[in-house]
Amino acid sequence: MNQQVLSSFIWSVADLLRGDFKQSDYGRIILPFTVLRRLDCVLEATKAAALAELAAKRAAGLNPAPFLLRITGCGFYNVSQLDMKRLMGDQDHISDNLYTYVQGFSPDVRDIFERFDFDTQVERLAKSGLLYQVAERFATIDLHPEAVDNHQMGLVFEELIRKFAEISNETAGEHFTPRDAIRLMVNLLFIEDDAVLARPGTVRTIYDPTAGTGGMLSVAGEYLAELNPQARLTMFGQELNPESYAICKADMLIKGQAVSNIIFGNTLSADGLLGKLFDYMLSNPPFGVEWKKIEAAVRKEYEQKGYNGRFGPGLPRVSDGSLLFLLHLISKMRSAADGGSRIGIVLNGSPLFTGGAGSGESEIRRYCLENDLVEAIVGLPTDMFYNTGISTYVWILSNRKPEHRKGRVQLIDASGFWQKMRKSLGSKRKEMSEEHIATVTRLFGDFAEARLAILTDAAGKELERRVLPAGAPVPPAPEGGKVRVTPISRIFRNEVFGYRTITVERPLRDASGQPVLGQKGKAKGKPQPDPKLRDTENVPLAEDVAEYFKREVLPHAPDAWIDHAKTKIGYEIPFNRHFYVFEPPRPLSAIDADLKRVTDRIKTMIDGLTA
Repeated sequence: MNQQVLSSFIWSVADLLRGDFKQSDYGRIILPFTVLRRLDCVLEATKAAALAELAAKRAAGLNPAPFLLRITGCGFYNVSQLDMKRLMGDQDHISDNLYTYVQGFSPDVRDIFERFDFDTQVERLAKSGLLYQVAERFATIDLHPEAVDNHQMGLVFEELIRKFAEISNETAGEHFTPRDAIRLMVNLLFIEDDAVLARPGTVRTIYDPTAGTGGMLSVAGEYLAELNPQARLTMFGQELNPESYAICKADMLIKGQAVSNIIFGNTLSADGLLGKLFDYMLSNPPFGVEWKKIEAAVRKEYEQKGYNGRFGPGLPRVSDGSLLFLLHLISKMRSAADGGSRIGIVLNGSPLFTGGAGSGESEIRRYCLENDLVEAIVGLPTDMFYNTGISTYVWILSNRKPEHRKGRVQLIDASGFWQKMRKSLGSKRKEMSEEHIATVTRLFGDFAEARLAILTDAAGKELERRVLPAGAPVPPAPEGGKVRVTPISRIFRNEVFGYRTITVERPLRDASGQPVLGQKGKAKGKPQPDPKLRDTENVPLAEDVAEYFKREVLPHAPDAWIDHAKTKIGYEIPFNRHFYVFEPPRPLSAIDADLKRVTDRIKTMIDGLTA
């Protein structure tokens, strides 16, 4: 049974639910039943042996769990005499028997069904008179690994997750990242390591601290499976939402991953994988969400542990915790001597520039750039995610940059690489095609500056797009048309994003206009500053402060001076400024002609009304 047929068959169960359940509730029923049937089929061959071992070990007074795990060979077991087929033999007691069967699973599996709130869904189905029919549907499909291997089953489960996320797209973005965005991130994360990952016997770890339904981990696994079927990617994650956690854990179980690696809880206030370090990390943390509820725990770690904890570089303002997730990921990097790590994280625009010199946000950016961790930042199209239409950016970080990237940051403007979706899903109206993803991946891999030439006809309709490598000539304009050229890949040294904020003082003057001099201590005999005239200037790190002051300040305020004690270093990444292309306004004659045409048309309409 191929993936399309299987997922369509499972999806047909929704027809049974139609009318009695809302569409947004379908997933809460179909997903756990899919998991249940898969586990039922996986354990079928060892069921009799496991029950015999259970009886023997109980009689001997031994804990049967490790023996049962060895017999099943799949990381879980079930101690109930029941299975899905036996459940169908007692229609009158289907609800009680189903509960008993689920309770017979090992703790990790029971946890999945508890987080799904499966008992509540079973009760709702029973009250609607649909429980037996739904259970019967699933009991008839063969989800045994010999019929549907782990990879294929994972794809089926991913498709179901995606469909249910799209149905309830008003909240999907909180727990589900669009596949096109994930694919781009995974490509950028792995591209520099393709040669290493293709080696036989490759074993790597990957981690997502905001795992949602596990989409990022799954796509990363698919990528590596395509590159090297023999490679093994061990997946880890943590998730706060109970239902998303259940789906993620179930997905990992179906794929043969160790479900104990998926942790429930708030990553920022309670790191469930304390002390663990990873080869690769991916995350799409919530945008612009305040962290006030966990502020006490975060501040305690910051104040008591400093750089020995996760948040040593600084704390962002309470209104947006995005950069806390970035710091959390950095704390999980292996040392460069042990092979280092690579990180891909989606952030909104705020972390690029919010906060002046000395602020928590600026200090976090300073830490990342001065430690040469930022490889690239990619600007994505707007309207890419389910629950927001704002601009978003993928940050790629690494503590094992290749030699040619060291000391530099690549900015890629991919905001124009999109196609309109046939049907909008919440705020998601645009998607990146495979070609778009390949182009952006190539720009990153080439690590070179590039421009985009957009060719339009006389009416302004776009005819063609060409990526121009550095130094490539601009193509000729089509007859009567135009060529618009914009930068799409730029490379900067890290220090370009740094600046000094200097405090410029001017003297306080008395009633006669004379400077007021200090009377005591170090200030004695020196002009006293006037707080009302105090100002600040941002001076790029690469520029000499004295030269800047002489050129930009003294010509306008000859009596000014710098209070060097107040100088602060800051960092910001003004992404859009580096891709801005000035377009001169149209000639006045053309504007006048347009205005005349409009006024003439209005006059003609008015004359027609009064005729």
